[in-house]
Amino acid sequence: MSGIADYLMLLSRLRAYLLIDPLIVLATVVMGTLSLATSFVDRTGRIPHAIARAWSKMLLAVSGVKVKTEGIEKISLRQSYVIASNHLSLMDTPLVLAYIPLQFRFLAKRGLFRIPFIGHHLRRAGHIPIPREDPKGSLMAMSQAAKIIREYQVSVLLFPEGGRSEDGVLQEFKEGVAYIAIKAGVPVVPVAVSGTREILPVGSVHVRPGRAILRVGDPIPTQGLTLHDRGKLTQQVRHRILDLLQIREQNQPVPVKEEHA
Repeated sequence: MSGIADYLMLLSRLRAYLLIDPLIVLATVVMGTLSLATSFVDRTGRIPHAIARAWSKMLLAVSGVKVKTEGIEKISLRQSYVIASNHLSLMDTPLVLAYIPLQFRFLAKRGLFRIPFIGHHLRRAGHIPIPREDPKGSLMAMSQAAKIIREYQVSVLLFPEGGRSEDGVLQEFKEGVAYIAIKAGVPVVPVAVSGTREILPVGSVHVRPGRAILRVGDPIPTQGLTLHDRGKLTQQVRHRILDLLQIREQNQPVPVKEEHA
């Protein structure tokens, strides 16, 4: 049996390295170039975001990822939000981009913005670098995110764990989500993703076909809150996401819609 398992693993790796990974790189270069070009004529970032959604669906399809969603109807297309999601894999961002039907920008570590081509594209598309090692710079980045929400009526995506969870366990949250949401005066949308860690583990380039689940919880209002409430709101968001992640473990019946990227 171990010989068969090793053979199947070898085939999976060959498929990833010779087919999936090159197609992902090709799609990224083509769509990234197109997005960068459109950013010179669209300063709102809306066209680059639409291209990013198309790119995300390409990646999921090429990788053989089947997606289940639940709770998308809880999102109002007329409302701006701070979207807070757990973080398991590099596949999380394409998953959220593909299935959350909002115009949103995201905060990413400053190192990504220093990568040639990618960094310039991220800035042109309106995404925000956050210097995690610099508290003052991080505060300025979060204030900028709140300003973007108010002025451009878009949403912002954050992974409040501050990085990918290597063991899949939900980590403690940083307070950036609460700070931005309270300062912008918008609700927080809790999002739980699962399955992406098995599709693309941390530190690996071996993409495996599989099933990912994206669940959206009830938006959490911030009216009447001040920045002094950000610790309490942070814990509330974390508990909501934890509840969403535990639905399957508790065998609770959940209506889901299966979609193919």
